[in-house]
Amino acid sequence: MKKAQLTNQEILDKEFKTSMRGYNQDEVDEFLDVVIQDYDYFEKEVVRLNEELERLKNATGSNTNSTYQNNQSRSQVNADVLQRLSNLEKAVFGRKRTE
Repeated sequence: MKKAQLTNQEILDKEFKTSMRGYNQDEVDEFLDVVIQDYDYFEKEVVRLNEELERLKNATGSNTNSTYQNNQSRSQVNADVLQRLSNLEKAVFGRKRTE
């Protein structure tokens, strides 16, 4: 992943040379102020998203085992229900055939 080349302070401290027909220094300063604010926002957002990613990884890792156990429990319950249903069918239909 590419790392940012400039820090907020480097943007703030950047000096531009002026010339006879150069840029309006006030406009450049205003624009750089906006860039610094955006840069700061995105830097904080990256940190927040990385923290969220770690939280989700940890939550998923701890829940994986319990999810597996829940699925096994459900499978066992389903197998028990199917076995009981099969026994019931044998009992009901087996009696009808002998009657």
